[in-house]
Amino acid sequence: MKNDIKKAVYSTLLAIVILLLLGYSYDYYNSRTPVEYVISTIEKFNKSPQSVFVRAWRIIKNNYVDNTYNNQDWEKWKNRYESEIKTREDFKVATKSMLASLNDPYTRFLPREEFEEQNRNIDSKLQGIGVHITEKDGEIIIVSVIEGTPAQKYGIKSKDKILKVDGTSTKGLSLPDVAEMVRGESGSEVVLTVQRGKNVLTKSIIREEIKIKTVKFKMFDKNIAYIRILSFISTNTADEVRDALGKIGDSKGVIVDVRGNYGGLLSNAVYISNMFIKSGTIVSIVDRDGNKQDYDAKPGLFLVSKPVVILVDESSASASEIFSGAMKDHKKAFLVGEKTYGKGRVQMISRLPNGSGINFTVAKYLTPLGTDIDHKGIEPDYIVEVDGNGFSEEADGKTYSEKDDLQLNKAVEVLLEQI
Repeated sequence: MKNDIKKAVYSTLLAIVILLLLGYSYDYYNSRTPVEYVISTIEKFNKSPQSVFVRAWRIIKNNYVDNTYNNQDWEKWKNRYESEIKTREDFKVATKSMLASLNDPYTRFLPREEFEEQNRNIDSKLQGIGVHITEKDGEIIIVSVIEGTPAQKYGIKSKDKILKVDGTSTKGLSLPDVAEMVRGESGSEVVLTVQRGKNVLTKSIIREEIKIKTVKFKMFDKNIAYIRILSFISTNTADEVRDALGKIGDSKGVIVDVRGNYGGLLSNAVYISNMFIKSGTIVSIVDRDGNKQDYDAKPGLFLVSKPVVILVDESSASASEIFSGAMKDHKKAFLVGEKTYGKGRVQMISRLPNGSGINFTVAKYLTPLGTDIDHKGIEPDYIVEVDGNGFSEEADGKTYSEKDDLQLNKAVEVLLEQI
């Protein structure tokens, strides 16, 4: 079950590295000829379903990482549905079919609602109960529960299967349909029927406006600072990490926890890595033509010279792996936990004229030593295998305490050896 969720989760909305913001950007028009740029600009003013389809086709044509387009003639897609795309539903079906032909789980069509939800996650504002969900073999599974949200307060847990929402079975429903049923206005109620192991539970949950904090900080005994980065998706994440580092004071070392962190913005990964790495390359981005762009550390952003240990697991992916890989290659940290997920591809978001959008793969990334970790992951320096919640099997289900967390205990041990 654990491996099934691992394989499925990163095709969901938030399992992406997005090239965006904070001074680390990628000009995704750089592969277009002037004529193509003019054409695509004109297309922005035509919102007919056929024209928006052609716009999506052109974005992939000019930017997709694989210039063989999964070994097919991409030109044929432009006119494949000519005169057949007359409604928004026609456009949706045609665009999904076109993108599916690339056989890339990270390149996908986003209806207007999903596109807006993705932006809300980036802006760290949403209304609902605070869960990330995925679909696997027709089942809707809760991947993770955001701390401090209604879902956590009412006892929802990762790996719960959503059987019903307000009495309506989720069987046969798409992931976006279920997500739409679960979210809603602050103060409203939603009733979830979930399966946990052999037990079926019903939870009545009051939705809230969720202001996502992506960074947690606390001090442990023996002058150890602990920073947990829950996600790299928010534009506030780098500021939150910087604020946390401002609190470490006279601590002798730092533990950074990116377990369960599915990734987010490339800019955050680079910026946060730079807080620990004073010079040298943090990550290299390689486009479809083999052109490599190095993202180098800027001395002015360097903050931490203390010993560091990073906690990772098989759900640490994407931007988490950029950070962990850079720290390991530069010998700035020891990694403790389980081998990371292995997602070495970079996605970009593009809004289409009708309000929908597409996520699409534009490049691959390499660690500072030139390693492509896609489908391979990063091996920790100290392997500590536990269940999906970071606890030993015996401790699973108990009220959280650090003493039950075997990986964290090992991280403290390793850090104390460095102090």
